Amino acid sequence: MTSRRTFIKLMPLAGVAAAIAPSVFAAPAAVTETDPQAVSLGYKADTSKVDAAKFPKHTKDQKCGGCQLYQGKAGDASGPCPIFAGKVVSANGWCSAYVKKA
Repeated sequence: MTSRRTFIKLMPLAGVAAAIAPSVFAAPAAVTETDPQAVSLGYKADTSKVDAAKFPKHTKDQKCGGCQLYQGKAGDASGPCPIFAGKVVSANGWCSAYVKKA
């Protein structure tokens, strides 16, 4: 049985946990096309908007969702990518690190 003293000692901890929980479980931020790493890799959230002059090997069927680095589930609109640590990329996006899934 929990004593009243133990209960009172634990209450502040419950308050701290409740305050921290939303930030712990918040969805990761999406990569923006203006992010310095995204700019250096030519990332676009929509593969159809990739500059063909800068990236001549890019094709419209290359999308983050079909890349080996993409860690989202099939059918997800976005998912994590280790290239952009802690952020998610659009499944319809593309960057120059694209490697077709086997």
